[in-house]
Amino acid sequence: MLKTILTLTFLILSLSACSNEKEAAKPATDKPALSQLEQIKQAIPSLNISAVQETPIKGLFELQVGRTIYYSDAEGKYLVSGGNIFEVGSRRNLTRERLEELNRIDWSTLPLDKAIVSGDDNATLKLAVFTDPDCPYCKKLEEELKKMSGVKVYTFLYPLVQLHPQARAKAEAIWCSEDQHDMMLKVMVDKFIPEKATCTTPLDDIAAVAKKLNINGTPTMIAGDGRIAAGGKDATALKAWLNHQ
Repeated sequence: MLKTILTLTFLILSLSACSNEKEAAKPATDKPALSQLEQIKQAIPSLNISAVQETPIKGLFELQVGRTIYYSDAEGKYLVSGGNIFEVGSRRNLTRERLEELNRIDWSTLPLDKAIVSGDDNATLKLAVFTDPDCPYCKKLEEELKKMSGVKVYTFLYPLVQLHPQARAKAEAIWCSEDQHDMMLKVMVDKFIPEKATCTTPLDDIAAVAKKLNINGTPTMIAGDGRIAAGGKDATALKAWLNHQ
């Protein structure tokens, strides 16, 4: 009986010792988390990060900033915000760059004979723009294009009549005018109301091309190398985009 009690006592003590060893072997969770927090906060000082925790994805950390959540790698070199991954040091939007690469358009498929040509005829930089005469952002883009040099621009009239019912009539008047680019600027920048046009236009063909290329909004810009961008840019940003800067 005594032998049995001693044996059980030994087993209990052994299990307790093993348990203590396992507990001692466990890393302290607070210290690494604090270290990770400080490391990422130092790497991304522009964010007021209140907490950092691991996510189910190995190497990806959740950053709590107020009521917003961002994600980063362990070193705080890359930042995921709104579904986009940014390189913190250069502020490059890596997701956008990747999407531009995946969505490149073959420039040779654009019907350039149906575009209004303007800008520098001898320029090496080329830009295609799908525009709507009544689109406010398109009007702003035209004002920026007037400031630029060294770019040859091909403008495709693409009126979105479901948004701007009068846009098609204006687009027809622009195409049928003697000086198409001048009339386009008058209509879009100077708010000139043109007379009704009577000539044949390529508007339906342009709309078919836009549909094929999944262009659903205006302005939509296509660089000479096929990169596509929705929305406008100011002259400086647009020139940088065309030059891959």
